[in-house]
Parts: sequence; C-alpha cells; structure tokens
Amino acid sequence: MDKKEALEKIAKRLRIHSLRMTTKAGSGHPTTCLSMAELITCLFFDEMKYNPENPDDWANDELVLSKGHAAPILWAAYAEAGIISERSLMSLRKITSVLEGHPTPRMKWVKAATGSLGQGLSAGVGMAIAMKLGKSPGRVFVLSGDAECAEGAVWEACNTASYLKLDNICIIVDINRLGQSGETMHGHDIKAYKRKFKAFGWETIPINGHKINEVLKALNKARENTKPTAILARTIKGKGVSFTEDKNGWHGKPLKEEDLKRALKELGPMPSIDAKKYVHKPKKKKSHHLVKKYNFKKNTYKEKTATRRAYGNALLNLAKINEAVVALDGDVKNSTYAEDFFESFPKRAFQIYIAEQNMAGIGIGMSAKGYLPFIATFSAFLTRAHDQIRMASYSFSNIKFVGSHTGVSIGADGPSQMGLEDLAMFRSIPGCAVLCPSDAYSTEACVESLARHKGLSYLRTARPPTPLIYSKDEKFPIGGSKVIKRSKNDTAAVITAGITVPEALKAYDELKKEHISIRIIDAYSIQPIDKGNILKEVEKAGKKVVVVEDHFVSGGLGDAVAGALSGKAEIVHLAVKDLPRSGEPEELLDKYGINARHIKNAVKELLRS
Repeated sequence: MDKKEALEKIAKRLRIHSLRMTTKAGSGHPTTCLSMAELITCLFFDEMKYNPENPDDWANDELVLSKGHAAPILWAAYAEAGIISERSLMSLRKITSVLEGHPTPRMKWVKAATGSLGQGLSAGVGMAIAMKLGKSPGRVFVLSGDAECAEGAVWEACNTASYLKLDNICIIVDINRLGQSGETMHGHDIKAYKRKFKAFGWETIPINGHKINEVLKALNKARENTKPTAILARTIKGKGVSFTEDKNGWHGKPLKEEDLKRALKELGPMPSIDAKKYVHKPKKKKSHHLVKKYNFKKNTYKEKTATRRAYGNALLNLAKINEAVVALDGDVKNSTYAEDFFESFPKRAFQIYIAEQNMAGIGIGMSAKGYLPFIATFSAFLTRAHDQIRMASYSFSNIKFVGSHTGVSIGADGPSQMGLEDLAMFRSIPGCAVLCPSDAYSTEACVESLARHKGLSYLRTARPPTPLIYSKDEKFPIGGSKVIKRSKNDTAAVITAGITVPEALKAYDELKKEHISIRIIDAYSIQPIDKGNILKEVEKAGKKVVVVEDHFVSGGLGDAVAGALSGKAEIVHLAVKDLPRSGEPEELLDKYGINARHIKNAVKELLRS
C-alpha cells in the first residue's frame, strides 16, 4: 500500500472515531473534526516526529490545537498513534476522563489549554522561542480554525513570529467557511487569508486540505522555508457525510443515533490499518537540563526605594543562578526595571512590544517547555490579557506576572494607567499566588518565594519609592503575613499591604500620640491569605479592623480579609470607591481616602462605634 492510500485510510478512521465519540458523549463538534481529518492525519502519521513513549522528549515536534473544539479528532489521532487506547475514546467529556471537551494538560500530551479561540498561535510562538533557545530540533505546528482568525491576538502572534524569524513554526488554517452561527469573515476566499499572512511576513501555501498529496507537499515546503509558514487549507465542514457537508447549523451538534448510522454507512467500514507503523520518532537527543536555583543574593538598600526598582534588582540576581528564567516585556522595561535583565541576558529576554495578550500567550508556551517566564508590565495593561491569563491557569502554567504602577499612587498619569482591578483579576483564579510587598526588602524576598512556587503567580509593585521597613534577610513565604506593630493594649488592627503600609505606620504614630494603640498587620500574601494568623491577631486587638488598600473596593485585600475573618470582627474598608483622576500621589491618596489621615479617622470612628 502506498503512502497516500495509507493516509487516506487513517483519515477515514479518524472521521469514524470522531463521529462515534461525540454521539456517545451526546455533545461535541463532529463537523469541525471532519473538515480537518486529512490535515491532522498527514501531521501525525507522516510529517511530525515524536516519541510516543515520552511527551516531554526534547526532540519532539509540538502540536497546538488552537481550534480546541476539534478535540475529538485530536484524541482519535493519539489513539491511532498508540498513545492512548481506542477504548478510552468513548470516555470523551466524562468527568473522570482526561479527554475533555477542549484540550487541557490533564492529558499529558497537551502542552497548552485551548478552546478560547485565537490563543493557540501565541502559545505556539512561545514554544518555538523556547525550542530555539534550548536548541531543540523540533518544530511547532498550530492547527487553527478560520473563524478564530478574526481575533487580534492571532495577528499579534504573527507579528512576533515574523519579527523573531521563527522558521520552526507552521500554522495550518482549516478554512472550512462556516463558523458557529454562519459564514466566517472571508468564507472560502483563500486570497484574503494569504494577503493577511503575507502582510505579517509569513510564507503562505494555499492548498486543498482534503487532497493528501497537496497537504504533504505543503508540509515539505514549510520545512524548507526560512520564515514562519501558513498553510491555508480550503476544506469542507462536515466532509464525508453528505447531509452535513458545507451545511450551516451543525456546529456543536453531535449526530443522533439514527444519523450516525446513516453517516457511517456513507463512510463505509472502518479501514484495517495499523497507524502506529506510520509514527516517526525523532533522533535521540540529550534531555534538556537547566540549572534552577532560587536563593539569590539580595541587594542592600540605604534609602527609600520603589518596589518596582527592587523587582528589577531581584529578577537580575535570580537570573544569574537560574537558567530557566526568561523575561518578557511590553515596551515598559525602563519602568518595570526589567531593563537590567535585558542588558545582562539578551538571549533570554524577549521584547513583545505593546501586545499584552500575545505576551501572556507566549508565556504559556515557554512555560510548557520548561522555562520560567517573568512577564512585567503596568498592572492596568494586564487586564486586557485576562482571558490569556485564565487560560494560563487551565494550562497549569508556571508563569510569574508582575504588575507595576498600581493604584492611584502613581499620580498625574491618570486613571488609564492605574491598576485598580488587578487584585480582583488574579484572586479570581484558583491556586494563583498573589503577593503585594511594601518595601524593597520584602519585594526581593517575594520574588524568591514566587520563583520557588510552581504555578501561576502575581507580584504587585508600585511606582513611588517607599521607606525601608524590613531587614535584608527576612523571609516572605506565600501564605504568610507580618505583624509590624503590636502591644498588649491594642484596641484595633489595621490590615494593609503594599503602598498603604507606610501610611498605616504614619497613622500608628499619630494615634500613639493620642494614647490609642493599634496593631499593624502587613497582609503581603493576599492569596492565599494568612487566615489563621490574621484571625488570631485580630482577636487579640479587640476584633475591630480597618482594612486599607490602593485598589477598588471589590475583589482585593478587603474581600480577602473579610473571607478570612468570616464575620468574627467588625471591619471598616478603606479603598478607592470612585473613578479616579490625575493629581499628585499624596493628593490622590488623600482624595480617595486611603492615606494616614483617613486611617487614623477610621480607627477612631470604629472605636466609638
């Protein structure tokens, strides 16, 4: 049997599996699987090189299924390759199965969760960067839908891949004309897609996506190209089943039992072929080993220092002992102070420019290949990448996001630059560590803690310099808190973090003059919050609490503290309650009620109640 005939038989098997799986599950997207059967067959059983025994083989080619709703045919391909059992396919979408409705890394061969459309190419770009950095011979293939090409993040990723000259990445666009609710933006106008990809510096290869020889020829050409390559495959949605072919209204609809029988009759009997024989293993290569240490040398500070400045110092020193650390910037490295890293480690530093969604997606890909990305920008700008950040959590990514210029304390730049929603965003993600240091020493210690932590993390830094509160060698573990001021006579507790800690200390001094003693708690670990210790300290301080934070009322430290105290204390919450405006930092802290004066007044009012 020649190659073409063998691949056609495998493609038919994949179609049959996809139909049976989705009917059994009672949900899924069979027609989008049918359109890409030849594409994924040629990839898995001719072009790609991968070791079926080891998904982490450094020589493996990688596949990102950006059109994640086509997961059934991906699972079918893994079964045909002998990676999972054919019997397991019938567990599609069951709560006990790793074969989920859209791919996640619960299935160990999946490196990035997909299904939120338009994000797969960014993850693929991140993998391609990491593989070049680590000298992997492997390449990255991204299977994309045509409808998701309306997403701006796709073109951000195209821009970066071209700029970085990533000849080891290839996107295959399944142009099947139909989206969920109707025809896609360009339908079957392949020339429109070609113009767009070429405009971003990509090589383009238009093909008929159902002709095996054309697919193979295109993949061979992509291998030889010196630029990123886009294979633009004209396909038919629902291909192989006459009553679904190119028909609107079938998206996300599995065939009922009677329709399945009709479809299987049209397709004919399941071909007999051992697809495992057509899997190509890569040549053996040394495993990729990166030195990973975390206890870096801390700096010595003698004066007020911005926490963003301390972050830059810590990142640089961490990188000296940890080869996995990479830095991604969105054209603000001179403000986040990641610029020192860029100067010292240019090969591990990546300028993604003002494209935060793409930057987060690239981080997912780099993390998937074993690197430790630190992604720093203004915290306000991370909000536009919320979808990519939440998908990073579903990808079990080990990424450290750093948001600077937080809150009204940044001053005259005004509200568009103020991160006032960032804590709410990151706290909403289960398992995400959220730390908010108040001085240079606590910042460096928090960087070390986050680097050690495996999983999604967020470090909140501020623009203005803050006084030194802690010692150089003090530890700031995730889930901890610090009691800065306490006495046996405390009548209330002030719980705060970040830029408002110095304001709380000023209020402490002023209240002390009036013979009012308060406890100051630095809840630097906002998630997970130090529930046990905070509750214990609050009970000793009269169960009266003022929480103060440079953040909007909802979702930040106030909510975290309220959850920790569970109604066991009376709480006054000082936070930014109005839409802010430009002004001097001191003016803004006062206007929005979060400086020492307001803390002092809140404590006194609370004690009168």
